[in-house]
Amino acid sequence: MSLRGGDPAEIGGYPLEARLGSGGMGTVFLARTSSGRPVAIKLIHQQFAGDDEFRIRFRQEVAAARRVSGAFTAAVVDAAPDAEQPWMATTYIEGHTLAQHIAAEGPLNGAELRRLAIGLAEALRDIHRVGVVHRDLKPSNVVLSPEGPRVIDFGISRAVDQQTLTMTGRVIGTPPFMSPEQLQAPRGVGPRSDVFSLGTLLVYAATGHGPFDADSPYITAYQVVHDEPSLDAVPAALRVVVEPCLAKEPEGRPSADELLVLLRDLPTDLGETGGTDANGAGAGRTRDMITQHHFATPATPAPNSPAIARTGPGTGNTATSVGRRLRRRWRPVLAAAVAVAAIGGGVAALAAGGFGASRGDKGNDVAEPGLALPEGFGPWRKTVLGGSEDTPDELRCVARGDALFCGGGGVVATRIRASDGSRVWTAKSPGVPVQGMHLVGATDDTVLGYRFAAQDAPQGPPSEVVAIDAGNGRELWSVPSGAQSQAVTGRTQDAMVVGSAVVTVDAYNSRFEARDAHSGRVAWKTPFPAGTQCAPVLAGAQLLAMCATNEEVDDLAVWHSTLYTVDRASGALGRPIAVDGPAVPMGVADGRLVLLQGHMEGTALAGYDGVARVDPASRKVTYSRLPETYSGTPGMADGTLYVSGRTGLVTALDPATGRKKWSRQMGVEGASGPVAGADALYFSSATGRVVALSPHDGKALWTTDPQADGLTGEEGASPRVTVVGRALVVAAAKNTLFAFDAQNPPKAG
Repeated sequence: MSLRGGDPAEIGGYPLEARLGSGGMGTVFLARTSSGRPVAIKLIHQQFAGDDEFRIRFRQEVAAARRVSGAFTAAVVDAAPDAEQPWMATTYIEGHTLAQHIAAEGPLNGAELRRLAIGLAEALRDIHRVGVVHRDLKPSNVVLSPEGPRVIDFGISRAVDQQTLTMTGRVIGTPPFMSPEQLQAPRGVGPRSDVFSLGTLLVYAATGHGPFDADSPYITAYQVVHDEPSLDAVPAALRVVVEPCLAKEPEGRPSADELLVLLRDLPTDLGETGGTDANGAGAGRTRDMITQHHFATPATPAPNSPAIARTGPGTGNTATSVGRRLRRRWRPVLAAAVAVAAIGGGVAALAAGGFGASRGDKGNDVAEPGLALPEGFGPWRKTVLGGSEDTPDELRCVARGDALFCGGGGVVATRIRASDGSRVWTAKSPGVPVQGMHLVGATDDTVLGYRFAAQDAPQGPPSEVVAIDAGNGRELWSVPSGAQSQAVTGRTQDAMVVGSAVVTVDAYNSRFEARDAHSGRVAWKTPFPAGTQCAPVLAGAQLLAMCATNEEVDDLAVWHSTLYTVDRASGALGRPIAVDGPAVPMGVADGRLVLLQGHMEGTALAGYDGVARVDPASRKVTYSRLPETYSGTPGMADGTLYVSGRTGLVTALDPATGRKKWSRQMGVEGASGPVAGADALYFSSATGRVVALSPHDGKALWTTDPQADGLTGEEGASPRVTVVGRALVVAAAKNTLFAFDAQNPPKAG
């Protein structure tokens, strides 16, 4: 990759030749020493130069890399951690990463797999002998050089005798390759945490998928902590060695030295691997892409509850069966939690000026429902970027006038003409999107979306918020994005459009940052209250911070939330407002923020049984009980709460009293919504089937047939319908969009 305009010509006296890649924290360049020796230089982004915590972490990375420089790592050539813009130069290692190799060639087998295993065990032995724990061993941090595997990137490593930073109280790593203790108690991990990661990596190398893979990063994290690994496709000889590496307790795992002895005793030819994973994917297709790079920055940990049985060597059938029962209960809870985003932070809700705000709370991002169709409109159907089985169903849209802006599913943002579905411009995201993250929003001249790093990007960069010129699709600026809001608010969104500004959470999950949406100029930065993690929330025009303690966020069990008003001009926080019980922000009614209260059974969310209403001005909180516990996908439109069950039962609730207004069985299972139109509520499923209900009594007005192959009975997806005047644009599975006249919908049957 050639140098770009604005790139320096040299760093520390080393002339630069090319860009090797860029991530959330820095850019990596190819350079030469005076003798012509190639080196890789990591140059830290200027925005982090003044961040004291980051400088401390970078010094630790340099120190750790210096200590482990050896045959199996990239040796440090030079570094300047205290420079105005810090940098570090290491030996340039030529070769593909393990992630790149498996994506292109499929899993390793035979002697090639044995060499990789032994080489990585030798690398860990050398790393641990000098007192360093790597803490982020994963396929993109292993380079397959002609001389053997090399371990790179010590960005989150630490010396065993070094005090871990605790300022931000977060977990860092990549869930499919993290140990149980790293997910539960990250400050205390030791060398045998790396052994666990090596075990998962060897399973990945042999089969193309990890031993705990799941469709959601949160389920993956849960399975790492509580479930037995899936090792059926691993060659029998290697499985005997890998199994003890994956023991839940560190004491049950071999040391790197012991592991090396076991691996050297393996036969030269381990035998063929392959087969098909549980989803029918070929062995060469990886399934960890969804989680890998999003969680290379601060990651949301799995729950840590003594009520949930742990499994490991020596545990009996009882513990295993308990773990399986709890896993079955946990999965729908995660689905609901991810989808509450939709409600609270999904694009359609954002579009109306807040979390599911009504049409009376006019915001920036959605066209006011009216009777006119876009000029020249005709029904249309399009697929964006050729959505496939590998592309998560994450595409969502907002409308401004006759322009439609969509994001998710591998797209930062795309501009589409609402009249015919033709594309004006598209900005792609190289990496696979995280579940529940779609589009931040739009102002008059700017569209803001999320970008995720590619699987093989150097340094494993995190997700970013990207600003794009709404007219021509040109990228204006980008900034790393945090990743803790799902644990705090039940939605996966750490950025929000507020007027002509965008409020983001920094990469360390330590503060809010407000910028002019178009220019990127920073207006203010506000640290989170000590010992907390926070996420932005809109209550009409009022910006709020919703916060929870580090301990509750770490346990994925937020029982006590605290709200603060945020001054939109200065970022100053108001006095705290305590909210009882697990609570999810839903929208605004009568000037008050409405939150649904979760009903917990142990650590599992069983549904919603109460409503809390917060008056930001008086700081008064009022509570109402619901007539029963309602499970399903919650939403809010025109001042009314709705819960749509998996089988299609919709219940309308009064947020002021908790009273049930009506309940109606509709013909769409697993519907997301609602979205308010002209005297109608629209619900839609992943199949693209749409139902219009009367908001007064829930009577069905019309229903369409399915338009795409998608899941039925889904729970937790964000609203799929975007209203553009009299037209409806619907997002369905496989990045499919279709549009029709709400007054002349496609005939069912």
